[in-house]
Amino acid sequence: HILPIMLEEAEKNGITTWIEPFIGGCNMIDKVPNTFKRIGYDLNEYIIEMFKALQQEFVPKDLYTKEEYGYVKNNKDENKALTGYVGINCSYSGKWFGGYAGITKTKGGIRNYQEEAKRNVLKQIEKLQDVEFISASYDTLSFKDCLLYLDPPYKGTTEYKDGGFDHDKFFDWCREQAKDNIVFVSEYEAPEDFVCVWQQEV
Repeated sequence: HILPIMLEEAEKNGITTWIEPFIGGCNMIDKVPNTFKRIGYDLNEYIIEMFKALQQEFVPKDLYTKEEYGYVKNNKDENKALTGYVGINCSYSGKWFGGYAGITKTKGGIRNYQEEAKRNVLKQIEKLQDVEFISASYDTLSFKDCLLYLDPPYKGTTEYKDGGFDHDKFFDWCREQAKDNIVFVSEYEAPEDFVCVWQQEV
């Protein structure tokens, strides 16, 4: 829904560099035309290393055992790319080490969640070959003449109820970046000086 709005704005302003400081699962940048220079950042270095390895033809197994999952979780720096893969694609709902997901009996029959995740990520990486992946915190970055798409941790979601993400600081950073760039933010709520370009009921 929002990609066409952003692409139109980029074209209107002659912008050819697409920046995502919260790349996560790459669910927006993989749909951005590769006519853009595309750069994806994330604070989670393991996810960044995973995408880099996938670009270099790392092929994960169809199934990692519960023991392997536990080993990787307890030895994260041994193979950062593998940690990134296992932490997301072998966990329930893709939540970072949010519980082992393997082969499960469901109402619809037997499901191999990991095999499904592998299939999806290998299909996705075809569209991400020329994306530059960098591990960094958004607040250390600054840009000029770019389109920034920001999908930060949403206010009040489970992982961030401890106040681990400073939303006021984040919106101040957005205002600063908007002086030299076009900035779009996905959020449930934003300060009054931000303009809503699209919304839907959830």
